Amino acid sequence: MNEPKLDVSAVMSGDWRGYLSEMGPSWVAGAVAAGPATMATVLTAGATFGYAMLWVVVLSAVLGASAQYLSMRLGLLTEDGIIAVVERELGDGWAWVLVADGVLAAGLAQLVIMKGLADVSATITGVDARVWGVAWAVVLAAGLAGRGYRFVELLAKGLVAAIVVAFLASLFFVPIDPAAAVGGLVPRIPAGVDGALVAAGILGGAVHITLITMHSYTMRARGWTTRDYGLATFDVGASMLVAFGVYSLAIFLVAAGVLHTPEVAASDLSAVAAAQALGPLAGANAKWLFLLGLLGAAVSTLGGNTVVPPYLVADKLGWGTDLSDGRYRTLLAGVALFSGVGAFLGGAFFPLLVLVLAFGLVGTPFAIAVVLVLLNSDAVTEPNSTLANLGGVVLLAVTTVLAANFVRSRALSDLGDPLSVFVVVFAAAMGAATLGLLGKFVREAVGRPTAA
Repeated sequence: MNEPKLDVSAVMSGDWRGYLSEMGPSWVAGAVAAGPATMATVLTAGATFGYAMLWVVVLSAVLGASAQYLSMRLGLLTEDGIIAVVERELGDGWAWVLVADGVLAAGLAQLVIMKGLADVSATITGVDARVWGVAWAVVLAAGLAGRGYRFVELLAKGLVAAIVVAFLASLFFVPIDPAAAVGGLVPRIPAGVDGALVAAGILGGAVHITLITMHSYTMRARGWTTRDYGLATFDVGASMLVAFGVYSLAIFLVAAGVLHTPEVAASDLSAVAAAQALGPLAGANAKWLFLLGLLGAAVSTLGGNTVVPPYLVADKLGWGTDLSDGRYRTLLAGVALFSGVGAFLGGAFFPLLVLVLAFGLVGTPFAIAVVLVLLNSDAVTEPNSTLANLGGVVLLAVTTVLAANFVRSRALSDLGDPLSVFVVVFAAAMGAATLGLLGKFVREAVGRPTAA
């Protein structure tokens, strides 16, 4: 591998207008992050706990950008898909663990988000949600398999920008309590199952295994290499730190200012009730404005989320990860069509969206550990700096603590529930895998001869 030339200074000295026109890969991750699940979670947090979880919302944007930056470095320094790098550097077994982790998290999210999209479409039109689920699955398959990555990227840019502007504008019409908001920056998690679930959901929206694993493939689709380090860094900062951060913060503050009452429970909030958040801005049209925004977020998220399982599986099987490989194209269309099953799920989709993000967070520490191990191995010619490693360790620690808190508070509260049992088993398996990988890295680091 040739020695990479990482021009970090290009982020500051480069042509920002050119950067704005060339951005893309991290905006697909941003579109997935700024989806209906995050919208439902931060709305639930504000409505249920007021400003108490403002610190989690701010932290989610910072850690989300940090996670994408680390995965960006790995993708640029190896110029390969993450699964191929894991298989080559760590072994076949670790690669399969990461594939299973990513496919499971992305697959569950795909079904629940499609349920949300179908339910919202049914609310707007009056047509049965199951019909909409099938229809949207066909549209998704045709769009992705027919037009590919650029279709997803362009859709992501437009919809994420529009959603951010809509909620940001509503802040001018909502009374915000500055003192209470400042108090919400003090780290604490409200007691009870709902507090642990919502906190895990907020962080899970920004730091998620699907976002971490997809980044190397979306950069490859754009042909980015180490020469694009400045652009790639700007891309991460603009999409995850700025756009996603503003999006989450605006929704949270509006919900805390308008929806919060002592009677609100996290499990009871519905899309129609949440639409009241935009009442001060849109009046009688708040319901429709909110539902259309929720629909747009679901469409953009599904577009990005659909490509994750095909990327991981195709890379592991040695297939191409673009539409020129018919096997990848077929797998992509199959995942898109399978998502239609989500429209047939029971239950209210708002609580399900929060739960699916919390579940995804449980599998995320393993992906972070994989990236950190690879960035400090022979897989790259320029290992992480001390500052980057420190940020990665903090990221790993925070996600692990919030995921463990969720498992303890939510799943262990009812081991008679099959879903709770599944969450506990999954958490135990991924925890063991994370410890095993870190142990392997430490043993090899200790046994590695030092340079003379």
